[in-house]
Amino acid sequence: MKRHVLIVFSLLFLAFLFPQEITAQSIPEKNETKSKAKISKTAEELSKSLDENDESKIAQNYEKLANDFLSKGDNAKAEEYFKRALNSYTKLKLTEDKTRVTRSLAKVQENQKNFDSAIKNYEAAGSLTKDASEEKINQNDANRLRNQSNPASQTNYVDSNIELLKKDKKAAEVSEAYVQKAQNSLQLNDKAVAIESYKKALKYAKDKPEEVKIKNEIAKVYVADNQFDKALAINEKLLADAKTNNDFTTEIKQLQSLASLYFEKKEPEKAISSLKEAYNLSFQKGNSSEARKSLSSLIKYYKTKGEDKESMALYEQFFNNFEQLIKSDTTLIDAKTFQVTEDKIRQLEKEKVLKDELISKKNSFNYFLLGSIGLLLLLFFFIVKALYSIRIKNKEIALQSLRREMNPHFIFNSLNSVNQFIAENKELEANKYLTSYSNLMRNMMENSNKDFISLDKEVEQLKKYLDLEHLRFQDKFDFEIVVDESLDTERVFVPNMIMQPHLENAIWHGLRYLDKKGFLSLRFEYKNGKINVIIEDNGIGLTKSRELKTNNQKIYESRGLNNTKERIDLLNELYKKDISFTISEKEEPKSGTIVQIVFPLIDKI
Repeated sequence: MKRHVLIVFSLLFLAFLFPQEITAQSIPEKNETKSKAKISKTAEELSKSLDENDESKIAQNYEKLANDFLSKGDNAKAEEYFKRALNSYTKLKLTEDKTRVTRSLAKVQENQKNFDSAIKNYEAAGSLTKDASEEKINQNDANRLRNQSNPASQTNYVDSNIELLKKDKKAAEVSEAYVQKAQNSLQLNDKAVAIESYKKALKYAKDKPEEVKIKNEIAKVYVADNQFDKALAINEKLLADAKTNNDFTTEIKQLQSLASLYFEKKEPEKAISSLKEAYNLSFQKGNSSEARKSLSSLIKYYKTKGEDKESMALYEQFFNNFEQLIKSDTTLIDAKTFQVTEDKIRQLEKEKVLKDELISKKNSFNYFLLGSIGLLLLLFFFIVKALYSIRIKNKEIALQSLRREMNPHFIFNSLNSVNQFIAENKELEANKYLTSYSNLMRNMMENSNKDFISLDKEVEQLKKYLDLEHLRFQDKFDFEIVVDESLDTERVFVPNMIMQPHLENAIWHGLRYLDKKGFLSLRFEYKNGKINVIIEDNGIGLTKSRELKTNNQKIYESRGLNNTKERIDLLNELYKKDISFTISEKEEPKSGTIVQIVFPLIDKI
């Protein structure tokens, strides 16, 4: 009775000490130490990227760590880190990476029988991808999981995926799809198709960790079909390969698998031998978890046979060597090391959250500051634009004012001319003068708001003006207007009312004082891309004209010249035109004045 109690206590103690149950058919690893070292290295890289707050590297290391856990068979940890990778890729707006990780997340959730979440993530991966084939593959997987109760429908979706994955040359996923097909076939109790599917999966999983798992699955199907010899052949071959490759973890697991097969075949001696060999190898290699499993199987067998003495001997052996086993078990040290690293990762993640919040607040302040500066600049721009518009408008008003300033003097002189004709009883001349004057004034009024008018209209306007003055002073001068034939008078534009004041000056202050009949010439010449306007007379000239003028006339002439210069300056500033103006007196023995106005060819206003 005491022995029974002791055995039960021993089993409870072992279960407490090693709570994680790993069956003999679990995924074998060719190099568990290497896998754990890989996880530790990735964890260190993740810690470094978190410390640097490099979101891109953080995402990559999360995904890498998730895949390392997946290859180790730890789906829960893989899911945890896939989710974190997905969050980081989402922040970075990397759609292709999001699609890949979302599908990986769906797979580990399916491995854990969390079908609802897996379906959602398969659908999400399908909606994210731009590739029609990938979309269909993910949709097939979602539909396959929806039809858990209908293995036949599942097979249709799996077959569709196999063809699509083959076309995309995704060997690893083709292997997974064939495994799914084998599992569906087993649900349909079609062992032949299941074995065939597993064998096809092997072709795509050759020299990969999944190869051993698939072979073990084939062996399980043979056992279920009572084909023990075929199952044993597979396990013995896997055991031999593991010994050749010094893959002690796989060797231990295959010994445990062989023991299970021998128990099924009712060959307990061989089963016990295999378990003892697995137990001793586990002790030798410091694998406490596998030692515990082998010991549990042995004690369970001895208990069913009532061999309490054998059970106690095994327990005592295990207990005596327990301290040595724990010290040599590197898996416990690795687990502790990773736990420390994982704690560091958690702390760095918290720090990263705080950093991100600070950066977010700083960015918000910066955006606010930039926005405020932008608004101020925009306001400043509108103010400057408004001031510039006001300035331009003022200049336009000034230009219009200067242009209209010339009209009163012209009107005054014209009315004097009419008055003179009436006083001399020249009624016909007065009527003729008034008619021409009214036509001219109408033209001038029509163009009074324009800074530039077409050359043909300007020539017409100036000819009417000269006709009026000639009507009054016909015995004092003749005139001519010459326009360069290369100028298209309808398309070329000239400054409005710039030339008229100079024609008026030539007549009133130069030609009308001659004892003989003078001549006034107005020429429009086209040279070097510019229009030269030349007003030339053979009157008394500037010097004699100034001697004859009254003070009021001198003031008016000065104002007239200044008016022209101001108008030209305003036109240059408003329209960016290079208009120039010069006035000169002819050298003796000739007399008269030459006015020259030069401006660029203007064909559009």
